[in-house]
Amino acid sequence: MRDFSRYRITYSIIAINAVVYLFSALFSGGIADMNMQVLVEMGALYGPLTVLKGEWWRLFTAMFLHGGMTHILMNMVSLYIIGRGMEMYFDTKSYLSIYLFSGLLGGLASLYIHPESVGIGASGAIFGVFGALAGFFLAHRRHIGEHTRAFMKEFTVIIVINLVIGFSIPSVDVSAHIAGLAVGFIGGYLLSKDPKFIGIYSGSMVLLMLAIMYYLPQIYVQRFF
Repeated sequence: MRDFSRYRITYSIIAINAVVYLFSALFSGGIADMNMQVLVEMGALYGPLTVLKGEWWRLFTAMFLHGGMTHILMNMVSLYIIGRGMEMYFDTKSYLSIYLFSGLLGGLASLYIHPESVGIGASGAIFGVFGALAGFFLAHRRHIGEHTRAFMKEFTVIIVINLVIGFSIPSVDVSAHIAGLAVGFIGGYLLSKDPKFIGIYSGSMVLLMLAIMYYLPQIYVQRFF
């Protein structure tokens, strides 16, 4: 219980993802691989529905859906490893805002790059956590010790490996990863300087989202009609 209270955000996000996965497994009739139609019905990203029919809520729900056991295990193990470090360096509001905006903007990037694909997973948000920690270390690079510098090098290697894996596997949406990484890095750098900047960060991300959501339908109309 002491460990949970210390890392309650990370464990709570993992628990929510696990519960949603169990429901999707129940509706799909199997635990290993999910039925894609079921995922769409549960709120997966799908361009024609999300953009053309205005079902923008899918940007949020898709963050908690996964396509199979391997998919959710990879994401939740990654979150378990880096999420606890996130809670050591950032307050609750900063963590949640970075996670949320990284996932949402990662979803928007996915909709732009892959308009006809079904998008699911917490990868964009998790890469945002990666980016936030990178931003934190960059902001405080003059004050960190040698052991932290060594960790930064290992951390960079982990990010590069994940991106390489993403580029090598066609089904992995690298656009969401890169967008989430960038959004998280900005948030991590800014909020590690001063958590009071959360208003500026959140406001900027909301405006960016609204701008993309305004232009995406026009782009879709040009592509499909």
